[in-house]
Amino acid sequence: MHNQFDLLKTKRFLPFFCTQFLGAFNDNVFKQSLIILLAFNAASMTTLSPSILANLCAGLFILPFFLFSATAGQLADKYEKTLLIKIIKACEVGIMLIAAIGFHFQQLPLLLIALFLMGVHSSAFGPIKYAILPQTLTKNELVGGNALVETGTSLAILIGSMLGGFLIALKPDGREFVSWAVLLIAIIGFIVSWKIPRAESANKDLVINWNPFSETWRNFIFIRQNRTVLLSIMGISWFWFYGATFLTQIPNYTKQVLGGDEHVVTFLLTIFSVGIGLGSLLCERLSDKKVELGLVPFGSIGLTCFGVDLYFATHGLQPETTTTFLVFIQNPIHYRVIFDLLGIGIFGGFYIVPLYALVQSRSEPSHRARTIAGNNIVNAFFMVFSAILAVILLNVFHFSISELFLATAVLSAIVSIYIYTLVPEFFMRFLIWIFMSFFYKVKKTHTHHIPDEGACVLVCNHVSFYDALILATAIRRPPRFVMYHTIFNTPILGFIFRTAKAIPIAPMKEDPVLLEKAYAEIAQALKDGEVVFIFPEGRITDNGEMYPFRSGITRILQDTPVPVIPIALRGMWGSISSRKNGAAFQKLPRRLRSPVEVNVGEAIQPEHVTPELLQEKVLALRGDWK
Repeated sequence: MHNQFDLLKTKRFLPFFCTQFLGAFNDNVFKQSLIILLAFNAASMTTLSPSILANLCAGLFILPFFLFSATAGQLADKYEKTLLIKIIKACEVGIMLIAAIGFHFQQLPLLLIALFLMGVHSSAFGPIKYAILPQTLTKNELVGGNALVETGTSLAILIGSMLGGFLIALKPDGREFVSWAVLLIAIIGFIVSWKIPRAESANKDLVINWNPFSETWRNFIFIRQNRTVLLSIMGISWFWFYGATFLTQIPNYTKQVLGGDEHVVTFLLTIFSVGIGLGSLLCERLSDKKVELGLVPFGSIGLTCFGVDLYFATHGLQPETTTTFLVFIQNPIHYRVIFDLLGIGIFGGFYIVPLYALVQSRSEPSHRARTIAGNNIVNAFFMVFSAILAVILLNVFHFSISELFLATAVLSAIVSIYIYTLVPEFFMRFLIWIFMSFFYKVKKTHTHHIPDEGACVLVCNHVSFYDALILATAIRRPPRFVMYHTIFNTPILGFIFRTAKAIPIAPMKEDPVLLEKAYAEIAQALKDGEVVFIFPEGRITDNGEMYPFRSGITRILQDTPVPVIPIALRGMWGSISSRKNGAAFQKLPRRLRSPVEVNVGEAIQPEHVTPELLQEKVLALRGDWK
C-alpha cells in the first residue's frame, strides 16, 4: 500500500468508509435541518422557549451515549460486526422514515423521537466503527485508515450541515426536500453496507450484561488496567471538549465579534473542518505509516498556540454592521482569524488520529469494542461538561467569547502537560520524532522481519551516540535498549532512555552488581514478551569497523531462549555523533536530513545463535556503507 488513498481502492475498506460517511452525512443533514426549522418555526410547533428547546435537543441526542454505549460495545465484541452494521443501517432507514413524516407534517414530537433514535444509532455504530479497523487493516495501514475516517467524518459533517441548511431553506417545499433526502441517503447507506466484508466476532463466549450502569462501571475498571489506553481516551475526550467549545460558539463569535452573517459562519466552519481533514491526512506521511505518539504533543502545542492567537487576533475589535461573506473576506484583519481556525483544525488532526490508532492497537482484541464504547461515554461526558463550563463562564463570569476561546486554549496546555507527565512516552516520542525528522531521513528495509508480537532480541552494530534514537524511529514496537550506563545517564538523552525503559549495563570490572541487575531485567522483559535491543560490540566504533561481538547474547539466551534478529545501521559513520576524526560532537553536522538506513535480517532461532554468526549476518546486512 503506497499511501492511504490506495485503501479507497480496496473492497475491504471502501464499502465501510462509504457506509460510515453516509451515516455521518445523513445525521448532519437531519440535525441541521431540524435546527433551522426550530429556529424559524418553533413558535408554530411548541410553546417551549428557543433556549429550552435547544438544550432539550442536545440532551436527547447525547443521552443515548450514556445509556447504550456499554451495551453496544458488548454486542460489537460478541457478534460478527458486518451483521450488526446491516441491522443498524436498516434501523436508520426506519428512523429517517419517522423523521420524514415529522418534517412533512411539522410534528415536533416525531422529530424529537427521530433525534433521540439517531443518538441511539450513533452510540451503537461508534464501537463498531473503530473496532473494525484493526481487523480489516494491517498495522502499517491503521494510521492511514483512521486518517481517512476522520477526514471523511469532518467532510460529512460539513457537507451534511450545508445541504441540510440549503434544503430546509427552499421555499415552499423545503421540508419535503429534506424528508426525501434523509430517507434516500439512509437507503443508499443500507445498500452499501452489504458490500462490507465479514469481520468475525472477537469474543463469541461473551455473556451480555444488559444493565448499562453496572456494565459501564465494569468497562471503566477494565480500561483502567491499561494506563496508556486510559490516558489516551482522556486525551481524545479532551479534544472533544475543545472542539465542542469552539464549534458551538463559532456562530455567535462570528455575529458578535466579527460582525459576519450566516455565510461567514458557514465559511469559518468549513475552514475548521477542512483543517481537521488536512491534519488527519498528513498524519500518515508525518508518522511514516505507524502509530507515532510524537504527533500528539505536536498537535496539542498547535491547539494551544492557535487558540491563544485567535483571542489576540480579535482583541479590541469592534464589529461593524452585519458583514457579508465578500466584505468579510476582503478585510485583511480577518485573515489571521482564518489562519488560526485552519491551524486549530490541522493540529487537531495531528492530535486525534494517533490517539485513536493507539487505543485500537493497544486494546485487548477481545475487549476492543467495549473499550471504544467506554471512550464514547467519556467523550459525551466531556462535551456536556464543555457546554456547562461555557454557560458558567459566559453568563456568570461574563466572559466574552474570545476570552472563552483563550481560557480553553490555556486549559488545553495545562491538561496536555498533565497527561504527558503521567505518560512521558508521549513527550519522549515527540522529542525523538522532532529530532530525527530534522536531522535524518531514515530508510527502513525489511522491518517486517520484526514480529508484531512475542519476545525477541535485536542486535545491531554500534556506530554513534544517536544509534538508539535512529533505531527507535524505525521499529514499530517499542524496544528495551540495553546500553552502557554512562550513555544512559547523559543529560536530555537520559530522559528519553529512562522513559523508554532502557536497561543500563556496565562491565563486570566496573560494576558487577549493575551487570547482574541488567541481566535480570533483560530476562524479565523477554518473559513478558517484550523486544530487547543490544549492541553486542559493547562499545561505539572509533574506526568505522565492527568490533568482535561479545558473549553476552549467549548468556541472555541461556536464561530465556528467544529468536534473535540481526540489524545493520548504515550511514551513521561520519555523523556528528560518531567518533570519526576524533571525539563525538566535536564537529559540525554534515548536512540536514542525512540519509541513513536500518536494514533488518531474518530471525535466527536461539539454538543456532553464536556471537560469530550474528556478526557475520550484521556485516552482510551493512555491506560497504558504514
